[in-house]
Amino acid sequence: MASATYIQTFKGSFTTVPVDPTKANAISTAEFLEATESLTTMFDLLGSVAFSPVKKDMLGNVEKIRKRFLAAPLESQNLQELVRNEIKSKSHIATEGMVWLVRGLEFTCIALTQNVSKPAEELADSFRGAYGTTLKPYHSFLVKPVFSAAMSACPYRKDFYAKLGEDEERVQEELKEYLAALENIVNILKEFLASKDAQWK
Repeated sequence: MASATYIQTFKGSFTTVPVDPTKANAISTAEFLEATESLTTMFDLLGSVAFSPVKKDMLGNVEKIRKRFLAAPLESQNLQELVRNEIKSKSHIATEGMVWLVRGLEFTCIALTQNVSKPAEELADSFRGAYGTTLKPYHSFLVKPVFSAAMSACPYRKDFYAKLGEDEERVQEELKEYLAALENIVNILKEFLASKDAQWK
C-alpha cells in the first residue's frame, strides 16, 4: 500500500470545512481555522526561509480571528457571523485579519492551481504570477522585495511534488480536489468581505 500523501497528514482540510448553503454559504469558523493552519505547513515544504514571512503573516491573521472566536464563541460559529458581530461591537481586528488572510489564501490557491494545470511551469513562475494579481497591489514597497525573494527561492517543481507523495498521479488528483474546495471558500469569503455587512470604515 502506498504511503500517505502530504495532504492526508493535514489535521484539517478545506474539503471537509462545513459550508451551509441554507445560511448564505456560512463557513464554519473552527474547521476553517484548522484547515488554514494545516495549509501553512506547505510553505515549509517550499523549503526556503524566504517563505517564513508568508507563513507568519497568515498565522498571525488566523490568531486574530481565533481570538475573537474564543472571546465570543456563540456569536462566531461561522465566519460571516463573526465579522458581523465584531463590527457591531465597534471592533474590526478579526475582520481586517480575515481580509488579509483571504488574500493570502487566494495567492496560494492561484499559484498551486496554475502549477498543477501547467505541467511544464516551475513553481517560481506560478507563485510570481499569483503574487502579481493578489497580494502585490496591497503591499508596500518595503514588503514587495520580501515576497519577491520568496518567489525566486521556490524549489524545483519535481522536488516539491516528490515531497507531497510517492504516487504522483494520486498527489495531483488530491491536490486538484483540495484546491477546488479552497477556491470555493475563497470566492465565498471575497464576496462576503466586499459586501456592506463586512465594512467597518
